[in-house]
Amino acid sequence: MNIRIGFGVDVHRLAEGLPLIIGGVNIPSEFGAVGHSDADVLLHAICDAILGAANLRDIGYHFSDKDPKYKGIDSRILLKDSYALVKAKGFKLINIDCTVILEKPKVNPHVEKMQAIISEILELDIDCVSIKATTHERVDSFGESKAIKSYAVALLNKL
Repeated sequence: MNIRIGFGVDVHRLAEGLPLIIGGVNIPSEFGAVGHSDADVLLHAICDAILGAANLRDIGYHFSDKDPKYKGIDSRILLKDSYALVKAKGFKLINIDCTVILEKPKVNPHVEKMQAIISEILELDIDCVSIKATTHERVDSFGESKAIKSYAVALLNKL
């Protein structure tokens, strides 16, 4: 059995008037994440975790923010394409565990919908997609609602 673990992290600045998309869910908010794609911090961290576990580098290597074809792209597509790369290398995802750091709005009311979206893309039982949310206790740029961060850990098994 060849089991691999991968770790991903992503950060985006927040700005007024942009959509806030986390885990494929558009969350009502006066602030949204700034990015080349739709800036879905959770899906980007998951991409890095699964790619890293398979030793396939990172999301920026495969989907460059310098490439205009990824401008505004839905990160669900990036996650699906990342997982296709992982599967092509002979791996299957066992589970993921994620944390989103955001002062406001509250993420927890949207977790079940995020789990449903992510579990479908990654071909996982919903029970294998853990998403937690926390604040930064009003400390630094995250606590001052100027940025959003997400961490993800993924466990893969070689088929």
